[in-house]
Amino acid sequence: MKYLVMIQGTQADYEGMRGKASPDAPAWSEQELRAMYEHMGAINNDLSESGEMLDGNGLAEPAQTRLVTLGPDGEAVITDGPYGETKEVLAGYWLLECESLERVTEIAARVAQCPGPEGLKNYPVVIRPILDGAGDV
Repeated sequence: MKYLVMIQGTQADYEGMRGKASPDAPAWSEQELRAMYEHMGAINNDLSESGEMLDGNGLAEPAQTRLVTLGPDGEAVITDGPYGETKEVLAGYWLLECESLERVTEIAARVAQCPGPEGLKNYPVVIRPILDGAGDV
């Protein structure tokens, strides 16, 4: 079964990782960033070795994104980010092929244990089964 495992973040979180604290996110030290990258790298290595990882990436900060919607006339309306109405966004993902929901839940729990600075918001790790070609999970 294939699953999409997603982590969330905000523009303030990305800025905190660059050392800029705000009321919404603490500043990260070099040591904290290194620990986070080591933790995520170990997960990626383990998933690659087990053959469960099909793809995975961190995503650029919301300030580098673009939103495309349709206006009342049916024409595309394009807006550059970040978006005031959007707080949390997809910050990274793994596309996994696992034997069971229990196994992917174990992986998500490991992702959730990622180290970070004091005061870092604890976002849920979201697991979404991917529908097969027939529309069934």
